[in-house]
Amino acid sequence: MPSNTTAPPGKKTAKKKGRRARLLLLVLVLALVAGIGFGGYWGVSTVRASFPQTTGEIRLDSLSADVEVKRDANGVPQIYADNETDLFRAQGYVQAQDRFYEMDVRRHVTAGRLSEMFGESQIETDSFLRTLGWRRVAQQEYDTVLSAETKKYLKAYSEGVNAYLKDRAPKDVSVEYAALSFTNDYAIEPWTPVDSVAWLKAMAWDLRGNMQDEIDRSLMTSRMGASQIKQLYPEYPYKLHQPILDKGAVDETTGKFDPAAEAGEGDGTTTGETPGNGPGGSGSGSSGGSGADAQLGALSEVLDGIPALLGPNGNGIGSNSWVVAGEKTTSGKPLLANDPHLSPQLPSLWYQMGLHCRSVSATCRYDVSGYTFSGMPGVIIGHNDKIAWGLTNLGADVTDLYLEKIGPDGYLVDGKVKPFTTREEVIKVAGGEDRKITVRSTERGPLVSDRSSELETVGQKAPVGNAAPDRGTGYGVSLQWTALQPGKSMDAIFALDRAKDFTTFRAAAKNFEVPSQNLIYADTEGHIGYQSPGKIPQRTKGDGTLPAPGWDSTYRWKGYIPFEKLPYEFDPARGYIVTANQAVIDQKTYPDLLTKDWGYGSRSQRINDLIESKTKDGGKISPDDMRTMQTDNRSEIATLLNPLLLKVDISDPYVREAQKLLEGWDYTQEPDSAAAAYFNAVWRNVLKLAFGDKLPKELRAEGDCINVLPAEATGPVDEQNKLVRECGERDPDSAQPDGGDRWYEVVRPLLKQEKSEWWTTPGNRTDPATETRDQLLARAMKDARWELTAKLGKDISTWSWGRLHQLTLKNQTLGTAGPGAVQQLLNRGPWNLGGGEAAVDATGWNAAGGYEVIWVPSMRMVVNVGDWDKSRWVNLTGASGHAFHSNYTDQTDTWAKGELYDWAYGKAAVDAAAKETLVLRP
Repeated sequence: MPSNTTAPPGKKTAKKKGRRARLLLLVLVLALVAGIGFGGYWGVSTVRASFPQTTGEIRLDSLSADVEVKRDANGVPQIYADNETDLFRAQGYVQAQDRFYEMDVRRHVTAGRLSEMFGESQIETDSFLRTLGWRRVAQQEYDTVLSAETKKYLKAYSEGVNAYLKDRAPKDVSVEYAALSFTNDYAIEPWTPVDSVAWLKAMAWDLRGNMQDEIDRSLMTSRMGASQIKQLYPEYPYKLHQPILDKGAVDETTGKFDPAAEAGEGDGTTTGETPGNGPGGSGSGSSGGSGADAQLGALSEVLDGIPALLGPNGNGIGSNSWVVAGEKTTSGKPLLANDPHLSPQLPSLWYQMGLHCRSVSATCRYDVSGYTFSGMPGVIIGHNDKIAWGLTNLGADVTDLYLEKIGPDGYLVDGKVKPFTTREEVIKVAGGEDRKITVRSTERGPLVSDRSSELETVGQKAPVGNAAPDRGTGYGVSLQWTALQPGKSMDAIFALDRAKDFTTFRAAAKNFEVPSQNLIYADTEGHIGYQSPGKIPQRTKGDGTLPAPGWDSTYRWKGYIPFEKLPYEFDPARGYIVTANQAVIDQKTYPDLLTKDWGYGSRSQRINDLIESKTKDGGKISPDDMRTMQTDNRSEIATLLNPLLLKVDISDPYVREAQKLLEGWDYTQEPDSAAAAYFNAVWRNVLKLAFGDKLPKELRAEGDCINVLPAEATGPVDEQNKLVRECGERDPDSAQPDGGDRWYEVVRPLLKQEKSEWWTTPGNRTDPATETRDQLLARAMKDARWELTAKLGKDISTWSWGRLHQLTLKNQTLGTAGPGAVQQLLNRGPWNLGGGEAAVDATGWNAAGGYEVIWVPSMRMVVNVGDWDKSRWVNLTGASGHAFHSNYTDQTDTWAKGELYDWAYGKAAVDAAAKETLVLRP
């Protein structure tokens, strides 16, 4: 339930203030629409004008036959049609009814056209997105790659959207347009098929892999040596956290993956080089003077500024999915669960719906239900009458940054200058003059360092070896990324929706090229399976952990891993499959590099352990057990750290009072738990003291300031040396140390060491320097006690994790800035939540930035395979994108409690659940 308290004020970074200021004018206008003064309310006619008609009849000229739209109490639509094109036309119409403003903003993001809606404040973002060229690639996909059948569906969907828009004034489409009309002569454009395709590029961007890690490792070289950086990026703990596949190998004769083969030792010859082997050809920090410079930090800032439509990108986030074979379930059929962890958004990123041919036949093949994105036809995650499937991010390394030696005539490769490929882009600006930019690209990809004056000298001090060319005024930085090549992922979505068995499922997965996902599977015949799809590069040289030298052609990608070599399994002997962003397979036994930056497996191993515990001695798993597992909130780092915290001798009675909270704690993170609140505060302070204060400013959160020696100073501090105040520069949501399970593995071996360089900290006016583990832990417990006293009060009996760990749902444009009264009109919350970072119930927070919930299980589903109407689901918010509609956030309380709704699929169940029926007639 929403809390009755106001969320604790976070640190308002300069960057966030800037983003808020950009929308201030629109928010003030929104206040005028709301009523005279900030305390007014929306006029009834203004609000209701955009609510959709959900009963009766509507004429659509493009239809060939009647279509029924049945909505349940939560407004979730189930569409029934006689043919496929009518089905997708109706899907477009219905999604536009509920979510068109969201769709419109989304297509302006993917096309780099936000300035047309929101003015000059968005020019920098648009410039970067135009440089990436998402929309251009989507157009190429539509023109040259996608099948005729897919294009037919996309056209039908667009026809449905445009039928809804026809003859409607913008204010009658969504109330936000009423605000835009005061500051902008903005007109809604017709929807196009390419608008739908381009959304997959945004999805791929947020799930792109390790680009941030690549930047961070390079930035760390300014303060740390190669061995220290290696400690902060430990190897995946295969012995502790099992990968998705426990066997399987590539057959050397056929070149195909054999899921039944016992994994060999592998020689590691094609799995990439050791960490740090970037442009210099040696370990990080071994050359290049002062190491990575602030210009790479500037690139990181630009990445932060791009709208994270699916969530913060980085280690520790991801999704859960698992499937259990019928032999281990109470139903005797497989059970499949999925909960993708993404950014909390209002409305939710997901849209629930069913697409049903009244009579399934060769000419009308769809009978599918699940979750999709507004603006895209088909269903992304869900089930049809034969199979069910779920997705989690595989995390493959599909992006590489390249340092480029550039000059007036081009860029250097193998001693020769190659000309840039260039194009002009015009950015239209609401209320301002058009802006023109020139996009330059190398043979690898766009020169992203062109997009800011700060980035013109990116790489000026990046670590390079003696073999590198003279950097002159600095290197440029280009980006190679699989999503910038036309692909067939849109084809794959429709193929998944109509797949009937594992063979057709794998055939569909073959075209799911970008983003690379873990796909789990179950069918009514009792089979379960897994497939790694995706366009994953093969590197001749380098391992993708640092920016590569563009002037050396041996660092080119030589191709992509053939689909036949990608790992998969079918009916494994263990009887279940778990994917939660952990390693797919032991990389030492697999001949191609998938990534060196997996998630570290805390969530996946906990799910594995829960399944094993439940099925030991013949036990069976029920659908409700699956739901309970989804809400498991046990903290793995607490099991390691808490016993040591209890052994530390605390003499201060004020701190000792808080330490006692940890006695007898079971490591669960319930919203009412005082122990969870204090432990997480201690963990946050341990990370800051041991690691955060030692990181360069480009990785630390804005507002996180420390004292450092002047750049020219060497040796110990003396009275002649004055310390310099240095403040962090990164958005708190993506700063380090973020506290994710990579940091669990950093800390795990250190906890066994009483002394380590990481345990040493300088003293200050109130605290002595620390030299040992227990001294640092004692200081962290003291700091945590004072921090929570400031946030939650002196009386520890009033403390709770939920009061710290709050979720506020914010309208993605006009609800992120401005007077509080206006935000209350569009935003909802806060909710006090349990769960936490790297728990199965992954209500994520960034330890460097604070306790606010920044990513969530964006939906949850438990599919009862074969007995479909006993499946369950819930969305983060609701079906509607219209503020004040009854279905705007009607599912959120249920979601926050970890509960699920019945998921009607069969015609009889849908009819029984239907509260409203709309007939669309030709």
